[in-house]
Amino acid sequence: MRTACLGVVAGAALLQQQAHLPQPSQLAWLLALLLPGLLLFRRIPRFLEIRRAGAANAGRLLAVFLLSALAGFLWAALLAHAAMRQQLPVAWEGRDLSVTGTVASLPLQLAQGQRFDFTVEDWQDSALTPQERQNLPQKLSLSWYAMNNGFGMQSQNISPDWQMVQPGQRWQLRVRLKRPHGNANPDGFDYEVWLLEQGIRATGTVRNAAEADGAASPPNRKLQEFVWSAGNLVERSRALLRARMHAALPDAPYAGVIVALVIGDQREIPQSDWTVFNRVGIGHLISISGLHITMVAGMFAWLMSWLWRRSFFLDLVLPLRIPAQKIAALAGALMAVLYVALAGFGVPAQRTMVMLLVVAVAMWNGRITRISSVLCLALAAVVLADPWAVLSPGYWLSFAAVGVIIYAAGSGGEMQEVHGPGGNASDSRRRRWHATLNAAARTQYAVTVGLVPLTMLLFGQISLISPVANAVAIPLISLVVTPMSLLGSIAPAPLSGWLLLAAHGLVQILAGVLGWCSQLPFAVWNAALPSWWIFVLALAGIVWLLAPRGWPMRWLGAVCCLPLLLVPPEPVAQGKMRVTAFDVGQGMALLLETAQHRLLYDTGPFYAPGSDGGSRVILPFLKSHGIHQLDMLMVSHQDSDHSGGALSILQQLPVTLVSSSLREDAPLVLQAKAHRRCISGQSWEWDGVQFEILQPVSASYESSKWKSNARSCTLKVSAPDFSMLLPGDIEATQEDELIHMQPEKLRADVLLAPHHGSGTSSTPAFLRAVSPALAIFQVGYLNRYHHPKPEVFQRYADFGINRLRTDESGAITLEFGASLHVSRFRQAHARYWYDQ
Repeated sequence: MRTACLGVVAGAALLQQQAHLPQPSQLAWLLALLLPGLLLFRRIPRFLEIRRAGAANAGRLLAVFLLSALAGFLWAALLAHAAMRQQLPVAWEGRDLSVTGTVASLPLQLAQGQRFDFTVEDWQDSALTPQERQNLPQKLSLSWYAMNNGFGMQSQNISPDWQMVQPGQRWQLRVRLKRPHGNANPDGFDYEVWLLEQGIRATGTVRNAAEADGAASPPNRKLQEFVWSAGNLVERSRALLRARMHAALPDAPYAGVIVALVIGDQREIPQSDWTVFNRVGIGHLISISGLHITMVAGMFAWLMSWLWRRSFFLDLVLPLRIPAQKIAALAGALMAVLYVALAGFGVPAQRTMVMLLVVAVAMWNGRITRISSVLCLALAAVVLADPWAVLSPGYWLSFAAVGVIIYAAGSGGEMQEVHGPGGNASDSRRRRWHATLNAAARTQYAVTVGLVPLTMLLFGQISLISPVANAVAIPLISLVVTPMSLLGSIAPAPLSGWLLLAAHGLVQILAGVLGWCSQLPFAVWNAALPSWWIFVLALAGIVWLLAPRGWPMRWLGAVCCLPLLLVPPEPVAQGKMRVTAFDVGQGMALLLETAQHRLLYDTGPFYAPGSDGGSRVILPFLKSHGIHQLDMLMVSHQDSDHSGGALSILQQLPVTLVSSSLREDAPLVLQAKAHRRCISGQSWEWDGVQFEILQPVSASYESSKWKSNARSCTLKVSAPDFSMLLPGDIEATQEDELIHMQPEKLRADVLLAPHHGSGTSSTPAFLRAVSPALAIFQVGYLNRYHHPKPEVFQRYADFGINRLRTDESGAITLEFGASLHVSRFRQAHARYWYDQ
């Protein structure tokens, strides 16, 4: 059975690596291959004429694995086809549409609105055919904002049809939608596959009356306060619990943590807190985690078992009818389902629930023989319910942690405690406590060490203070804060307020201590993501290191892990350069790497409080590539789509020098370790690559007539064989100045399209002077500025310039050497969910 379960997981994982889904005819052929194999696999060793029993068993296991992998591949492909069939037609993107449906999730409160999932019941458009209606998305992710004055400040004239929605309400809404699309960068979060896993096949905004296209559009209106269904009941209950907690903890800094522990909604926790939690290695505790679900289910199972065993006092013989162990398993499983419902049946919580259900079924049927069999069965059950789970780091980490504990506990006594002869009661209790603490310490050691290879492979970092932080946080959060928060969310007032305030106070004290710990220089070890052979070597080393006591030279296991911890960044040869143009949406951000230096040109846009291009895109890339500091951060100008992520970069990464055209009193300038205004004529050389600032001239800083775009730092970078021009957001006037003042310096092989290809830049004379072979447009998908302008984009084509767009290609990597090599992330890392 274990072999079959692992085969199913392998097959589903293989499907998620495909650039295109298999065609129905191909699936039919695979199914035709699978069915006879399932009937004949027991005879495969005989067909292969294997005589020895050991070889025959190996052949049988191989056959089971391959057939199970094929079955897992087919199952994942069928579910993927069903999910991908729901598509929003391209012609409907950016159009105002009317839909009727229900609010299907707990809304996220934004600064000026809400974001929520919406289940469509009817598309109100007479032009739709029945076939088109059948394939339209049935689940949307919508944002509904109050009107604002365009500067992020709420207007006095708020549209009267904007309201606070609640789960389970039925609404008629005007919406403007787009197909699933997210930033696509190496080692970044894949928003598109996350939407696919959630069943969301379109995103968009609700249109207020003043924004809608045409006066004939029906108004946004609530049709019914609550539509009864199990899902709506769960979500409305979660909303009520969250409201109670917010009322008890108004303006509390860690109220989001309490909410996450009770209902699993982590969205209210600011990014700054997540940074601390992840650096100290307790991020897995700040939600309805597998540990908490298991703890609550175990406590309830123990209580039911205790009551069931003592039913004799009631003149009942219940244990003789049904063993207490079975009742405990059933009670624990039911409590796990209830607790996971509080989490909104989120995917991570589902995994733990499935594991506990598998254990409960196995115990009920008396099939608990090998815990590894139960683990493998749960591993496969999660994949059968959610084939995209194999793409989640949490999936592998949660099961790997259990696997490490099983291996360490069964490795010949290393996790066992030897008890001495019996003594008095006090000595016995003392020995039990000692044994319990010893076992807990050994388990924490095994998990911490055992997950090092996988953690480095997934994140490129490990928390060195995680064992100490978890030794304090696990009992405090799991045994004190979480029960207090759960009781406080349902207890009557004023007891509920007291419990929630006490739980919040403990979290605040813990966060203060952990925040200090996270600032220690040795808190986190970072390295570049390892290659496959380094990961396998480290994995073998961990198996050796955690082997039974008496295993020869176990210290060699630690030696095998050293390459994993010392992976250097991907090298760049002397005189060469690598440029990565990130996909940050509507904004600019490029990383320039030479043999020994790193320069970041612009930092992407500001998305929302606590979220920007620096924290969401650039920092994950730098950490995964083993880049721990920048030699220069150049911010071309103050517009938020260029400087929005700069503060996040400075707060998380050492930067030797900041160069910008910002005011001297700008927050970024004040926070920089060293700052220099970019001025025409500045130049330097790094590792055989020449850098030169072409604009702005120093006099422009004294004039008040220019807007920030006109002062964009224009950088020319020249490798021995190829060059690149980065002009920021300069417009036609500045282009003309460059043509007349420094025409000999404009020639470049690669051009970053000025101002994202706006209608006020990229004049014919400028393109003629630069004469690039390649132009890169850093633009957001369906951005509100409609960049690049069609006429400007066509102008590049008329000049014979090859054009690449980050909204279509994802991140673009350029290798400047003897030749110019271009790599587009969406093509180099093609997946079927990109194939819209």
